[in-house]
Amino acid sequence: MTKLLQINKSLVSVNWLYQHIDATNLIVLNGTLPKVTSQKNTQKIEKNQIIGARFFDIKNAFSKKDAPFPNTLLGANAFQVKARALGINKESCIVVYDEHGIYSSARVWWMFKSMGFENVAVLDGGFPAWKDANYSIEQKVNKTFDSGNFVAKYQPNKMIDYTQVLEAIKDPNQQILDARSEGRFFATAPEPRKEVRGGHIPNSKSLPYGSLLNNHQLKSKKALQELFTKKEAEEKALVFSCGSGITACVLALGATVAGYDRLAVYDGSWTEWGSLTELPIER
Repeated sequence: MTKLLQINKSLVSVNWLYQHIDATNLIVLNGTLPKVTSQKNTQKIEKNQIIGARFFDIKNAFSKKDAPFPNTLLGANAFQVKARALGINKESCIVVYDEHGIYSSARVWWMFKSMGFENVAVLDGGFPAWKDANYSIEQKVNKTFDSGNFVAKYQPNKMIDYTQVLEAIKDPNQQILDARSEGRFFATAPEPRKEVRGGHIPNSKSLPYGSLLNNHQLKSKKALQELFTKKEAEEKALVFSCGSGITACVLALGATVAGYDRLAVYDGSWTEWGSLTELPIER
């Protein structure tokens, strides 16, 4: 009987993926999402992918279409249906990447964790690192898959709403960290969505997601620990926010690699918080 591949860490290298690319239960997901802070017409459209990859469509398939704010997590039943349509099974081993390096892939990883699925990891360096290593790629094509038997078991402590963030503001045992740029955090740079107020959640601290990266890859465990230590995160439950719930998950990934385990992502993030005028802000 073929031994099924099991991942015991949240980040894997391109070398690791290359060595295991033929594992029978491996599924490689391309979770690329355009960067909201970039001009869409300047973003390169990638025609190729890692060999055998399946496209995980965050925006159009794995977010609630009728939600008032972007990238809102699906309910467990809807997520389960969409995951099964990608051919994902209970015994699957998932590696997710994106074409920016580490950006939206962390969101996909956290979504699966939020659905109670643990055999999932982010590809360190993403597609740029895979191409730099000269590993096999193929042209993107639309594919259909045999339906999988994936089962979603929602973990409500991993993805929280603004009411829970309001509680976190007052709790000295919790720390809110914001993955947006310092300019957006302090309202010295405009929000990409004009209807959203500038500023940040009271008692939150700025930790731009890019500060966790080095040439598309996550920094070392020691360097990540130092970053979180500077934000006085030790012994605290951590809440991560960003613009629309994408790069907050990069912080969740970095914190996991650094050894933290009491972590939550604010799903609505600043798009929601900055839109709801009854919620307090600081600048």
